Amino acid sequence: MERRAVNTVTWSQEMGFNQGEVISGETRTLYISGQTAMSKDGRPEHDGDVEAQLALAVANLEAVLVEAGMSLANLVRLNVYTTDVDAMFPHYGVLAGKLGAAGVAPTTTMLGVTRLAIPGQMVELEGTAVA
Repeated sequence: MERRAVNTVTWSQEMGFNQGEVISGETRTLYISGQTAMSKDGRPEHDGDVEAQLALAVANLEAVLVEAGMSLANLVRLNVYTTDVDAMFPHYGVLAGKLGAAGVAPTTTMLGVTRLAIPGQMVELEGTAVA
């Protein structure tokens, strides 16, 4: 697989994401359902703590990638849903740091939503990975 960043501006790269990415060559694609701060037995965790919820959502996203034989380095698309964008931004470094350590800057969209499917959840991460 080959990936080529497409950026018409530089500010997005400074925030840790590309405007677009061209993927070519033989590939496998993984579409990842929204991952939240849920325990392995399906209990919501960290009520009201957006930073802890983000960290667990990232860990759950990584677990799906690993199960598929991939890693964060394979992530080409990331949607971030949050019930409080203003509360999320001070903690975005939790996610950006993990992506930076993996050497990846996937195309990313952050959306503020009224609520998520599980009451009390403030962050959901949905992605697409290619290997």
